[in-house]
Formats: sequence, structure tokens, C-alpha cells
Amino acid sequence: MQTEHWLGLIAGVIFGFLLQKGRVLRFDKQIGAMLFKDMTILKFMLSAIIVGSVGITLLAQNGVITLSHKPMNVGAVLIGGALFGIGWGIMGFCPGTSVGAVAEGRLHAIFAVIGMITGAAIYAELYPYFKTTILAWKDFGKIGLPDVLGVSPWVIVVALWVVSLGLFAWFEKKGI
Repeated sequence: MQTEHWLGLIAGVIFGFLLQKGRVLRFDKQIGAMLFKDMTILKFMLSAIIVGSVGITLLAQNGVITLSHKPMNVGAVLIGGALFGIGWGIMGFCPGTSVGAVAEGRLHAIFAVIGMITGAAIYAELYPYFKTTILAWKDFGKIGLPDVLGVSPWVIVVALWVVSLGLFAWFEKKGI
């Protein structure tokens, strides 16, 4: 394995450990998030996003990494988002938490992992068809939010921080 693979594996294990310690692998937290009664998962993810946004922006601006956006394709986002939501609703796990739950010893989550692998295989087989149908729906190309808004990435980072901290305060006030 190359260095990038090892670093990815190490980062994944650390992220899984943090998912477990943050208790977001628990089924009751997943259901609470879907019912908007427990914002533990949202708080965890927002924390990762706001901290990561600073790190990624610094690394990109200093030439350590090169950002490579995926194309903003309306069809892919709509269909992919619907499948993600349906899978999460049925299984009670999102992709990361399902793998973490299996690693934690909750074997019922293996069905979510099998579903992800099966879905990926079906997508790979149907890709030529999707390329001319769903993936042909309004493709905006490889764009990012700063490109769309015509602002510095730091404006987005600051906005993320302000909105996230506001949400954290509101969640705490509401006890969710």
C-alpha cells in the first residue's frame, strides 16, 4: 500500500473511534436524529465540518493539497440523496455509522454494509445507462460554493462557523 492509503486507513480508524466515543453509532441516536429529537449526530458532523473546513482551506491555499471537486450534477444529487435517506431510514445507519456499528460488534448492521456494497455494484453495472440518462441531467461541472458565490473560501468557512455555533447554542437551549 502507498502512503496515501495508510494515511486514509489511519484517518478512517480514528474517525471510527471518534464516532464510537461520540455515541453516534447508537441506534437511538440515529432514530433521534431522523425524528429531530436528538441532535448528537448533527453536532458531531458539524464539529467535523467546521474544524475540517479550516484545515482543508489552509492546506489548499498553501499548496499542500489540490482540491478536486466532483461534478455538481442535479440528477446524481437527487437520486443519490434519496437513496441515502431511504437506506438510513430503513437501516437506522448511515454508511459511516453502519461500518462503525459492525466494528463495534452489532452484527445486524452488516445488512446495511451489504446493501452499500450491492448498491455500488449495481451502480457500476448500470453506469453506462446512467451516464446518458440521470447523469446527463443539468450538470454544472466541477464547482464549489466559493466559485458559485464568487467569494473567498474563508467567507464560507466563517459563515459555516457562525451558523454552526448558532445551531449548537440553539440545540443546547432546546435540550436536543
